[in-house]
Amino acid sequence: MPKILIIEDEASIRRVLGKILSEENESYEVEESEDGVSGLEKIKNTDYDLVLCDIKMPKMDGVELLEAVKKIKPEIPMVMISGHGDMETAINTMRLGAFDYISKPPDLNRLLNTVRNALDKKQLVVENKILKKKVSRNYEMIGHSGAIDQIRDMIEKVAPTDARVLITGPNGTGKELVAHQLHEKSERADAPFIEVNCAAIPSELIESELFGHVKGAFTSAVKDRAGKFEAADKGTIFLDEVGDMSLSAQAKVLRVLQENMIQRVGADKDIKVDVRVVAATNKDLKQEIAEGRFREDLYHRLAVILIRVPALNDRRDDIPLLIGHFTEKIASEHGNAPKQFSPEAIALLKEYDWTGNIRELRNVVERLIILGGSEISETDVKLFASK
Repeated sequence: MPKILIIEDEASIRRVLGKILSEENESYEVEESEDGVSGLEKIKNTDYDLVLCDIKMPKMDGVELLEAVKKIKPEIPMVMISGHGDMETAINTMRLGAFDYISKPPDLNRLLNTVRNALDKKQLVVENKILKKKVSRNYEMIGHSGAIDQIRDMIEKVAPTDARVLITGPNGTGKELVAHQLHEKSERADAPFIEVNCAAIPSELIESELFGHVKGAFTSAVKDRAGKFEAADKGTIFLDEVGDMSLSAQAKVLRVLQENMIQRVGADKDIKVDVRVVAATNKDLKQEIAEGRFREDLYHRLAVILIRVPALNDRRDDIPLLIGHFTEKIASEHGNAPKQFSPEAIALLKEYDWTGNIRELRNVVERLIILGGSEISETDVKLFASK
């Protein structure tokens, strides 16, 4: 049920607004406050979906209240109520974050449309927050081993900066989790996070994928197309498996890092981009440099900060926590209650040689949940988790 607060020092206006809203939609829960100070206290202690606020009030005026609310609960839409002489101020409140303003005496249709639109916006904000939390949980780092705690500490220090980061480690260890955490904890968190798997794109297409192309640049280029760097403007681009990038593409990426400019394939016009670059690889790039497959100057541009993600065999104490995390997640995906793993089953899984790292552990947990008993036993592990 949407909860609306009306803050207005004139009792007659409060009654009119409350009556209009109640008669329009019986599901609206309407509360009133006679001045800005008492209204702010209510907002601090109650989750409102919308606030209708007069501009000229005793104790605290509407502009002061708007500024205070935007600091403590910025997601609440504020609709300002303006008298004839307050119109300029009402317009200025839009710059301060007000959703809209309505004039006294309130026009019925305008009031109801404004209220509906404001409540729709609040619902979208809530849904986006829920979605973002779900996405964040998908990229949560699980474990409290010394190595993982050290990575968390590095993320906290590095994320707020624009420093480039090179993440290394074997396949399946969760390098992409580190990249997502760096973005989510950065000042670019509200901007795009664009992921590019350099190993999955053919060498002849990687430049077009990264930098875009213009119509006619090659046979299948039937129209202009922006690349991943343009899509990531003001945000973060994650170059996964960067060690598989062609030397030609490496040279162009180096130019982007040096000049913050890209050029679409087939074009001669430079496009300025503001992008933070995070890269990852499972290869030994110094060995790749020695063998002429990776540019040393690009390596030094990318590896301002180095984060190495350990193999699962090097953090076995985290396996019970990872099993619990995957059990909850898989149960949620399947719509079932999570199964329990016996202590013996967990102990046996801790002893396995996890060559496929966390990705392999996740697959084994899912297999055991599907094929095992109501409680996953040591016997289940021996039967279904064998290599």
